[in-house]
Amino acid sequence: MTETIVHSAGTWLDPRSGSLISHAEVIARAARQQAVLLGETHDRYDIHRWQLHVAAGLLATGRRLVMGFEMFPRRVQPALDAFVAGELDARAFLERAEWQSVWGFDPELYLPLFHFCRQFRVPMLALNCYRALVTRVGKEGWDAIPEPERDGLTPAKPATMAYRQYLFDITGGPRPDRAAKSAEDPAFDRFVRAQQTWDRAFACNIVRALEADPEALVVGIIGRGHLEYGYGTPYQLADLGVSRVSVLLPSDEDFTPEEIPIADAIFRLDTTNRAGG
Repeated sequence: MTETIVHSAGTWLDPRSGSLISHAEVIARAARQQAVLLGETHDRYDIHRWQLHVAAGLLATGRRLVMGFEMFPRRVQPALDAFVAGELDARAFLERAEWQSVWGFDPELYLPLFHFCRQFRVPMLALNCYRALVTRVGKEGWDAIPEPERDGLTPAKPATMAYRQYLFDITGGPRPDRAAKSAEDPAFDRFVRAQQTWDRAFACNIVRALEADPEALVVGIIGRGHLEYGYGTPYQLADLGVSRVSVLLPSDEDFTPEEIPIADAIFRLDTTNRAGG
């Protein structure tokens, strides 16, 4: 039986060794990468505060940052640029960025991150594609999408069986109301294709930012399901030639070692402080 390791609030843990690691060392390691991906649960204020604190630490290392956000499709990039440049207030920015239609979560969850970028003139990068593309790829497959309608994306590297199993498990496994009865079932292909469209979109747009500024460190604000175990966006980044990537995740629980590390480092949150304000 695998022994659970006590992981106290306010500390980082290296899942490869099962040992605690200092905040300074986590930041120093991450600052040597091309991309640092900060996983999230979208509706958690405490996780967005953690992302902000990590981003501030990375900025303090002297690296030139670009902050990429899953929340925004590429078509609203001009609104992000205008906000960082001080040309829009927060309300106008959210309207121009189509926040309610493209994301819909309470903007107060994310505004501290957006204001961080504006205050320090950190470029904000839209990482997502348009939603209809995800639906179409899931339903029809990539080859059915005409090139002008691919939103600048290239085809995703096919999912490993381990990723398919991960996705099947986190979406409820073999439920009675589900057509797919296993991760291998072709009835599950549609969901996997859709998920991988997002994975590839985030990767393609990170690569685009690195091509524009090879010395930048891209910090990705991305849902953790696209990052855990390196299956999603990190896997697609590697396929695109970006291998210096750190995945950092928050946690509410003590640590149980696994064969495949879930992330490069895990931060234990204080779960008594989830609220906003």
